[in-house]
Amino acid sequence: MTGIQQVLEYLTAVPAWYLATSVDGQPHVRPFSFAEEQDGKIWFVTANTKDVWEELVKNPKFEATSWWPGHGWLILRGEAGMVDTANPEMRKRGCDHLNWLGENYTGPDDPRLVFFSVENPQAWICGHGADMATWDPIDL
Repeated sequence: MTGIQQVLEYLTAVPAWYLATSVDGQPHVRPFSFAEEQDGKIWFVTANTKDVWEELVKNPKFEATSWWPGHGWLILRGEAGMVDTANPEMRKRGCDHLNWLGENYTGPDDPRLVFFSVENPQAWICGHGADMATWDPIDL
């Protein structure tokens, strides 16, 4: 399993994981639940009408975390790649996913949808329970 596959496994094995941004010294955290790989990178989807997008435009650095019961938790650190080159298949899956969550987009080419890649990624799997002190880096 590649490092990207391992990160995606942690992000997609749970109903939601959390992405944190920081603007003007104030951290902001919110749930996310869509992650895929394209062109050897991890990609997320949001809308350009949301605060998270505005925050990433101001400061593209973020951290994400996912706790997978029985497996420990993931910490993913990176910078948002703001150039949206999502392929049509991923655009459809991302749009369908957000609509399933109760958001309302007209289709994969809705101009509000934006996909961003994870640039300069660093990731760790952190042990839980007796292994709580372990922080195993993932080769990305």
